[in-house]
Formats: sequence, structure tokens, C-alpha cells
Amino acid sequence: MIAHMNASYQKHYPMIATYSRIFAAVPLMVLLSMGTPWSQWPAAIVFIIASLTDWLDGYLARKYNAESAMGKFMDPIADKIIVLVALIMLLHLDRVGPVMVTILIARDIYIGGLRSVAAANQVIIAAKPFGKYKTAIQMVTIPCLFVFEPRLFFNIPIQEIGYWGLWISVVLSLISGIQYTFGYYKNK
Repeated sequence: MIAHMNASYQKHYPMIATYSRIFAAVPLMVLLSMGTPWSQWPAAIVFIIASLTDWLDGYLARKYNAESAMGKFMDPIADKIIVLVALIMLLHLDRVGPVMVTILIARDIYIGGLRSVAAANQVIIAAKPFGKYKTAIQMVTIPCLFVFEPRLFFNIPIQEIGYWGLWISVVLSLISGIQYTFGYYKNK
């Protein structure tokens, strides 16, 4: 009986990991809104842990055979929430520019709409590698922009790496948006 109870709880672990990414947006926003040097490191740590749950939810879903339609729906939304909160707060802190943030937000809204239309028409658009690369780059470069100490480790230009890495994610974002569009029309 206990083994059965554990198995029934295990199927919820992936969704718990996904929702934790969404809930992490609140402390992230609070820490970044403080704008103090001592709040930047905890913000980076919160973002990194939240980013790791993106890998964790997929791992747990496969391990416990708990992949679900809700999980497939919520996973990219959780990614977008944590990234968009971070981008908006970085814009507020004047560490990124409005053009970069506008392109990333507009692309995410567009892809969300396209996925909704595709789902309504029972068209499946598989995730594209450029979209996955974009997300991975954002998860690495965004914490670099939280920590506002330009040459912290071994004289490495952390701020520049974060800033230009985010621009690379913008380019990948546009490429993956085009891929999703073609994928929709190809499978329609």
C-alpha cells in the first residue's frame, strides 16, 4: 500500500518542479526590485535554481512515466514567466535595452498564439532546436546580468558575456519563431 501511495505521489513531482519555476518569479522580482548589491546574488541563485527545475521536471516525467498534456503545456509557460520577469526587472535596472526585451516578449506572445491556433486545429508543432538553445542561453546569461560586478572571476567580463549572450538568444529567438511558423503551415 505504501509503495502504491509513493507511486501516486511520484507522478506529481514533474508538475511540482514546473510550478516551482513559476513561484520562483515572486522572490526573484522582490530581490531585483530592491536593486541593492546584496540582493543581486540571491536573485541569481533563485534564477539558477529555477532554471535547473526546467531540466528536473523533464527528468522526473520520464523517470516516473508521468508525462502529461498539462506538463507539456505548462513547461514552456513556466520558462517564459521566469525569463520575462527577469527581463522586465533587468530593463528596470537598466542592464538590458528595450529593443531586446520587446523582441523577446513579442516572439513569446506570437509563439504562444501560434501554439494555441495549432492546438485548435489539431496541428502538432514539435519543439525546435533553436528555441531550446535560446532558452539554454537565457538561463546562463541572465544571472550574469543580475550580478553587477563587471569582472568578478579571473577578470572575466561577466556583464558583457550576459549582455551579448542575451543578444544571441534574441537572434535564436527570431530563427525559432520563423521555424515554428513554417512548421505550422507545413503541418496544417
